[in-house]
Amino acid sequence: MVLTNLLVYGPDHRFHPGSLTLDGERLARPSERPDEEAVDWRGAYALPGLIDLHFHGAVGHDLCDADAEGLQAMADYEAQQGVLAICPATMTYPESVLSEVMRVAAAHRNTRGADLIGINMEGPFLNPGKAGAQDPQYVIPADEAMLGRLQGCAGGLIRLVDVAPEVPGNLDFIRRVSDRVRVSLAHTVTDYDTACEAFLAGASQLTHTYNAMPSMAHRAPGPIPAAVEHGAMAEIIADGVHIHPAMVRLLFRMFGPERVVMISDSMRACGLPDGEYTLGGQPVMVRGKRATLKAHPDTIAGSVTNLYECLREAVLRMGIPLEDAVRAASENPARALGALDDYGQLTPGAYASLLIADRDLNILAIYRRGQRIR
Repeated sequence: MVLTNLLVYGPDHRFHPGSLTLDGERLARPSERPDEEAVDWRGAYALPGLIDLHFHGAVGHDLCDADAEGLQAMADYEAQQGVLAICPATMTYPESVLSEVMRVAAAHRNTRGADLIGINMEGPFLNPGKAGAQDPQYVIPADEAMLGRLQGCAGGLIRLVDVAPEVPGNLDFIRRVSDRVRVSLAHTVTDYDTACEAFLAGASQLTHTYNAMPSMAHRAPGPIPAAVEHGAMAEIIADGVHIHPAMVRLLFRMFGPERVVMISDSMRACGLPDGEYTLGGQPVMVRGKRATLKAHPDTIAGSVTNLYECLREAVLRMGIPLEDAVRAASENPARALGALDDYGQLTPGAYASLLIADRDLNILAIYRRGQRIR
């Protein structure tokens, strides 16, 4: 099949008039075969399928439910929103709970919905004083042996591990594991110097930048300038709730579009009405686009916005150029997860997983591995 008359997002991170050739599950080089089926999209955008490397749940389900049907329901929902590869995140739980979560993930097969391409282990190696919506009673110092056991349960799916570097022993942990998994600084009170040590030790990312970490100040710069200076990537939740638009624009300017990773950080209420839900075992109240801990109404508890809607929010209401937002929601997370050969780009050989959108970024069609699913 050939999709014609498109503005295709190219390897140079710009849109160009062109077409896409779908050959089974993969994208192929253009051919001149007259028998090929052609679909004319009349100048619409063609975007790579988005990749969410940090979200917890949707449509009533959470990764930490350790429920195979729930995980599939999440994958089905994400694919219908243009998110065609996922790396869902754990919450902070005891090892016994996380082990079962990993086993369920390892048993998952990518037969439909968004492809599960990794697990993001957000807890429990955090700072209990900056736990946010994570349950502080289960926070522990980073444990290499525990990570190894969980990785065994996961069949090697753990791609990201979140760490607070100021906790005693955690810097040594980063040095020992950063050649095996990607380490992201998270739920931390680290100062600038300790953050620099962490990046030199092998950390390479900031988790939901600005949230659950010290703010930038002229005498106490904190972890964000350290990440800028050491070439790390920075996650950002552009849901219109977590971060002021000016700070989203500032992040893109500080890190450059090549080092920003857009995430949703969505919880199980995503795609559902307002009401009471749970996150990490804690009650959460959802009103509109805002989710907060019931016991601490000032504490944001994840988002209720999927990644494609975050992209639209960033472009249509925050002033982020479309090309930069697409890069941050597709190519950059694919690179962070080591999956760029298959995902995040519309190049021959990659999976034919893409979405077609009009000039207002309304989705017109979604193709998953060459098959139209919406």
